[in-house]
Amino acid sequence: MTDQEASSHYTRGFVAAAIVIGAILVCGALLIFTGEPSDATGGSYSPPADSTSVTTEPGNSSSTVFPPAAAASTPATSPAAPPQTSATCDLPDGDQTIPTKPPPADAWEVSRRVVVPRSTTYGPTTTDNDGFRRCFAHSPTGAVYAAYNAIAALGDQRQAIPTTKKLMLPGPDTTALLTKLKSEEPTDGAAAQLAGYRILDATKDRVTVVLALPVEEEYMSANLTLVWHDDDWRVVPPTQGGQFGAPFSQHRDLDDFVTWKGL
Repeated sequence: MTDQEASSHYTRGFVAAAIVIGAILVCGALLIFTGEPSDATGGSYSPPADSTSVTTEPGNSSSTVFPPAAAASTPATSPAAPPQTSATCDLPDGDQTIPTKPPPADAWEVSRRVVVPRSTTYGPTTTDNDGFRRCFAHSPTGAVYAAYNAIAALGDQRQAIPTTKKLMLPGPDTTALLTKLKSEEPTDGAAAQLAGYRILDATKDRVTVVLALPVEEEYMSANLTLVWHDDDWRVVPPTQGGQFGAPFSQHRDLDDFVTWKGL
């Protein structure tokens, strides 16, 4: 297997959309690898051995994620866990081992059109009124759960500003990101489904995760660094002028990743 560093000259409109990871990881990947946008959300539903169900949040419909052919074979949905209102994340830290196998999940649920895992052990245990999910375990596995849910959180560009405030690590780069978001008109990008992960490095309070997303018959990977801040994992924003998720790479298969997906 060989990987190729993906690089491209983006149009102004694409650079603006790149701030929101739901657009850059799907639309951007297709522009990089194929030269034209297309639909990358097809495929049949195949729940992992660890998962128990796929559920939807109030206000979300699975039909926006699953194609018609897959909807017929999708198991019956069960109600999503009720939102919790506690502002304090009291999950125990748990095992600090880097997960090299698919972590156990209580369920795979649809959050803002992206299928994400949920666990009573690793999180998220709190859902805000706007659908933002938070409170993850202070461990590498908790960081992986947080990374998957971060992709979903950023997938809805209409909520980009409040999501950025809650999700990103506070600092000048996040402030600059918010300023740029306020000047841009939100657009509705494709949902970025996830296929697997690889942890590049991990300390107690900082974890870098490489996430794999299907593009055509191959995969694109993007990097997310998460830092423990204010009792939860926060995503490190791109530096001013940088690309969210860079560096990007192209992969023929998932041999270098832990395959972990709910779709």
